Amino acid sequence: MTTLAAWPYPRWVAHRGAGKLAPENTMSAFRLGATFGYRMFECDAKLSSDGVLFLMHDSDLRRTTNAQGTGSDRSMGELAQLDAGSWHSRAFAGENLPTLEALARWCIANHLHLNVEIKPTEGQEEATGRATGELMSRIWPEEAVPPLFTSFKPDALRGARAVAPRIPRGLLVDKFADGTGEAALNVALELGCVAMVLNHALWDKALVQRVHGAGLRCSSYTVNDEWEAARLLEIGTDAIITDRVDLFSPAA
Repeated sequence: MTTLAAWPYPRWVAHRGAGKLAPENTMSAFRLGATFGYRMFECDAKLSSDGVLFLMHDSDLRRTTNAQGTGSDRSMGELAQLDAGSWHSRAFAGENLPTLEALARWCIANHLHLNVEIKPTEGQEEATGRATGELMSRIWPEEAVPPLFTSFKPDALRGARAVAPRIPRGLLVDKFADGTGEAALNVALELGCVAMVLNHALWDKALVQRVHGAGLRCSSYTVNDEWEAARLLEIGTDAIITDRVDLFSPAA
């Protein structure tokens, strides 16, 4: 019988800090998420032109800052001067783009868990994975529960595994190319993942049982409706990533 991967993480994960309540991937968002009792946070990590990991979901700066163009084309010094909060609301005007290291050190100091989605700019998949693995291996305490690395890009996970094989990995999947999920499961197993992190609509009871049977955990993104959260809990998934930190109690 295949042994199910260890899962030392909370069931509920705050998406990009605090979902929609604060500007995503900023320190204000993570601090706000913590005030709702969340103990695990998901973030997106990219590489700056000078090799610093910073937090941003999109490749382009337009949606979440006061600038345009590809974020990874700028140095961290340039990125740090951007306004990453005004797009959300006046209350967050002047919010900075943080480095992944700043967020990680905040999590470490507060004994919080971190899911780092390796979100590379196109062409930087392996390099971003390696940089993420090197950073976390260097600063994350060995005695603490390790961060979880996830990515839609297998090459990013391969890069992370090459330099940080002991830090667990999860494969993100938005849709199944083969319609069944078997090919994605095989990729996750080849990468030595501990989890599959799927678009929540892809999970059904049979798939949960198949993934658990292969020894992997089952996580879902991004779940914002009570009925869907109840369905996912009923079929036995292990973790739920949500924007609705104000709706779902992380103690549930």
